[in-house]
Amino acid sequence: MPGVYRFLDAAGGVLYIGRATTLRSRVASYWSDLRGRAHLAPMVAQVARVQAVACDSAHEAAWLERNLLNAELPPWNRTKGGQEVPVCIVMDSRPTSPRLSVVHLPAPELPAGHGQCFGPYLGGRRVRQAVKGLSRCMPLAYTADGLRGADLDIARARRVTQADRPDFVAVISAALRRDPEAVERVRIRLEQLRERAAQALAFELAARITEEIQALEWVTCPQRASSLTREEFTACGCSAGILVSFEVRDGRLSAWTQARCPEADAALRLARTPADWAGFAQRNSELAAALEGA
Repeated sequence: MPGVYRFLDAAGGVLYIGRATTLRSRVASYWSDLRGRAHLAPMVAQVARVQAVACDSAHEAAWLERNLLNAELPPWNRTKGGQEVPVCIVMDSRPTSPRLSVVHLPAPELPAGHGQCFGPYLGGRRVRQAVKGLSRCMPLAYTADGLRGADLDIARARRVTQADRPDFVAVISAALRRDPEAVERVRIRLEQLRERAAQALAFELAARITEEIQALEWVTCPQRASSLTREEFTACGCSAGILVSFEVRDGRLSAWTQARCPEADAALRLARTPADWAGFAQRNSELAAALEGA
């Protein structure tokens, strides 16, 4: 289970925030061999409570950790945010210049009716690999009007024409919106291309396509901790008298609190929770209750 965890001292102050691909083993590791984290031994001695949020993907956990550290840096964390670069994917669908590109945030202004922006994502290199994979399956740039020279030769070699542009735009858009059928279509095509490369003994190409498949999973996995919207709301869940609240501000899940609260008093907050966040909030309130009782 991927997620974010934090250690609290006896007074309830946050000592440290971290993220993990597997929460249970990562948290347990602080009480075994710290290895390269020996500098955290004094911090571990102060830990009185552990709190955690179970995320739907490692990408979501990375965003949540980044947002929380940007909001407030605990004493045992060294830097705000994280090491990954935040980016978005821009699709230009104009007939003369269709293309996919990776740009740094904030998202750019797009031509009305001829552009879409997807994300945000963490990890510029990984996102660029995902774009290469999408372009390998659906070479949007070679559907442009007025191709000449080498570009026209490549389009002919790939059997791509202007007529393919609407389908490419539709599938790429759906995949980046995390539509399961579209994502599966792209993944299957990449696997076919990898198999063809391996049969031709082009093992370096096959390895690159494997990286593109993994990168595609990164950009299409569930991720609710950050969005390009300007939404603001609070999502709550309550279990065994523990109310967990997630504050979304400017499209970012930037604050997470939990405290004891009678379930009757929590009813109004639960009623105001957006429907698509209710399951996430409730699941994590149950995790909070389990950790409090541990």
